[in-house]
Amino acid sequence: MFKKFAADALGLSDIGTVIKPADYDKVDADDYVMNEDNEKIFFLIKSKADEYCFTNLGLIHLDGTSAMSKKRTLRRFNYSAHTISDVMLETAGTVDMDVEIKFTIGIVSYSIDVHKKHILEVKDLYKSLLKIAEISYENDITLQYAKESVHLASNTLNRTVSEKGNIVDHFKELTESSFHWMMETRKQYKIKDFGYVFERYINM
Repeated sequence: MFKKFAADALGLSDIGTVIKPADYDKVDADDYVMNEDNEKIFFLIKSKADEYCFTNLGLIHLDGTSAMSKKRTLRRFNYSAHTISDVMLETAGTVDMDVEIKFTIGIVSYSIDVHKKHILEVKDLYKSLLKIAEISYENDITLQYAKESVHLASNTLNRTVSEKGNIVDHFKELTESSFHWMMETRKQYKIKDFGYVFERYINM
């Protein structure tokens, strides 16, 4: 009985288990969190073969080839470089033992089975990922508009200064100004740290 309880508590059963914050230091994924960069675990799912660690900066996936093998492949997807999309939650039927959280990060699609006793926690994760996907989508559109605006302004100014001469100095001034403006815009709309989203929706 004790062994079964321990297996469930530490996520050693076939279906994924949500690990409590107090036990984060007992899982392998904790070793790969970039504490030096203020990275923090907000949600962690563990099965026999895999660990899915959601931090404020990205997803750390320890991919086991099988439950019997100790070999692991470490995959890391930072949210700033790998946009989250297609977030779905499949709840359990009457005889099902698990729920499924599905999403795509970058070009990789995930479908993670989690024991249905963790449905409330998984709902919180679903809300968090959905919100991150929404924010990233809207920010990408804003950045695209910003790029188009810079391109339009550049073309307009080039036509104007070409008629007055001294185009080299004007072009240099324009490109430097545009570069700094785009960098500041990117900092604002290309979010790296989504800790504030997890803090809003995760209740553990």
